[in-house]
Amino acid sequence: MRGKFIKGITTGALIGAAAGMLIAPGLNRNTRKKIRTSRRFISNAAEDIFDNVRHWID
Repeated sequence: MRGKFIKGITTGALIGAAAGMLIAPGLNRNTRKKIRTSRRFISNAAEDIFDNVRHWID
């Protein structure tokens, strides 16, 4: 149960940060392209954070 909560919080924070970047005024095409290309990095980082938190809780 705790793991799902932590995973939800982490995922929500990452999605919120990405959405904030997309909505930010003055965001140009280059920045959006960089965000799209960094999806894999963000996904891996979220997975690593979740694994670290899960091991810390157990």
